[in-house]
Amino acid sequence: MELLVAVDGSEESDRALAYATDIANATDGSITLIHVIEPDVYDAGGGEPISPSDRRDRLVIDSLDAAEEQGRAIVDEAIEFASERGQTVSGELLYGQPAKVISEYAEKGEFETLYVGHRGRSERTIEFLGSVARDVVERTTVPVTVVK
Repeated sequence: MELLVAVDGSEESDRALAYATDIANATDGSITLIHVIEPDVYDAGGGEPISPSDRRDRLVIDSLDAAEEQGRAIVDEAIEFASERGQTVSGELLYGQPAKVISEYAEKGEFETLYVGHRGRSERTIEFLGSVARDVVERTTVPVTVVK
């Protein structure tokens, strides 16, 4: 069984990976990890240092290099976590709009299922900001397990 797990470093994606490793171990399956970097993200609040009270009003990423470094760290930590649970996994950084890229990658591969974490945001937040997990479920034909 070929499993795909989208990771973003959140507790929810860690739980999705833990669940996927349990399934892979039980079915003698293999896991591929992906992390999507969205290059269009930028600091919308100016160049001043960010105080804790400003953090909620600003969307920040230092640079594409910093995003790639952070993405590699997320994938490396996920690979280490999976290996501690008995899985040898591969990991890859991808670029673009996360829900679209995750869905397209899942459909192009030979994956039986896809695992994603979900933060459980309020309906109002989802309407305003969207939900990657929801968008992936709506876009892909690959079965998706959403772990909260």
